[in-house]
Amino acid sequence: MSVVNLHRRADAAEQRPRQPARLGATLGAYLALCKPRIVELLLITAVPTLFLAYRGLPSLLVTAVVVIGGALAAGSANALNCYIDRDIDELMRRTSGRPLVTHTVAPRAALAFGIVLGVVSVTLFAVTTNLLAAGLTLAAILYYVVIYTMLLKRHTAQSTLWGGVCGAAPVLIAWAAARGSLSVASLLLFAVVFFWQPPHFWALAIKYRDDYRSAGIPMLPVVAPVRRVLAESVVDSWLMVAASLALWRWAGPVYGGVAAVLGAVFLSEVHRLYHAARGGASEDRPVTMRLFHLSLVYLTLLFAAVAVGAVVR
Repeated sequence: MSVVNLHRRADAAEQRPRQPARLGATLGAYLALCKPRIVELLLITAVPTLFLAYRGLPSLLVTAVVVIGGALAAGSANALNCYIDRDIDELMRRTSGRPLVTHTVAPRAALAFGIVLGVVSVTLFAVTTNLLAAGLTLAAILYYVVIYTMLLKRHTAQSTLWGGVCGAAPVLIAWAAARGSLSVASLLLFAVVFFWQPPHFWALAIKYRDDYRSAGIPMLPVVAPVRRVLAESVVDSWLMVAASLALWRWAGPVYGGVAAVLGAVFLSEVHRLYHAARGGASEDRPVTMRLFHLSLVYLTLLFAAVAVGAVVR
C-alpha cells in the first residue's frame, strides 16, 4: 500500500464520530505529540554544555532560553514527525497509541501545532540570544522533519546514523546561545552524541524490528543480522568514546576520569554483545535492552561530569 493511500485512510478516519475530549485529555494528547521523554533526553545534553561554554555557572537567562526554546524546538520536530508518520505509526504496536493514530488530535491540528512551536522556538532564540543559535535551531527542526523523517527513515538502513545530526544539534545550539560561536569543544560534544545514537537506538530497534518490518521501515536491524548491527555499534561506540576522551583537554581532569571509566564500561558491554552474536549465541531480541538502558546511564553521567568538571576545574 502506498504512502499516499495510507495517509488518505488515516485522514478519512478523522470523519468518524468522536466523543468530546476533556481538556486534560486534550492537553495530554498534544503533550504526547511532543514526545516528552525524547525532549528530556535532549535537555540532558544541552544544559551541561552551557556549563562548559561558560567555564562555570551559566547565565540563568540563557539557561532558561535553552531549556524552554530547546523543548519547544524538539516538541515541534516531534509533532511534525507524528504528522508525517501517522500512516506507519498505525501499523506498529509501539506507536499505535499515539494521538494521531487514536484520532485524539486531528492531523491538521497537529501540523499547525508543530509549526507554531517551531516558530516560537526560533523566534525566542533570535530575540534573546543570537542569530546563530536561532539558525541552528531552525536547521535542526528542518533536518529532522525533511531529511530524516521524509527521506532517510523510509529509504535507507543508515537513517539512525545520519538522523543523529538533529539529535546532537542541541549541544551546538546551547553553545551558540552562550558564546555566539562554535568551537572545537562544542564539535566534540556533538560527535559524542552523534555516535552515541546508533548503538543506543539500534539496541531498541532490535527488540521492535518486527514492528519496523511490518511498517516497511528499512532500519539496519530489519535488513541485517543482529551481529552486523552490533558490529557497526562497536565501531560507533569506539568513535563516541574517542570523542569523549578528546574533550578531556577542555572539560578537565574530573570529567576525564569519569569519561574513561564510563567509556570502558560501555565498550565492554557492546563488545560482549557482539562476540555473543558472532559466536552463534541466541539472537533473542530483548538481550540488547541492557545496552539500551546502559546507554541512557552513560550519556546522563557523562554530561553530568561535563557540568561538574566545568565548575570544579
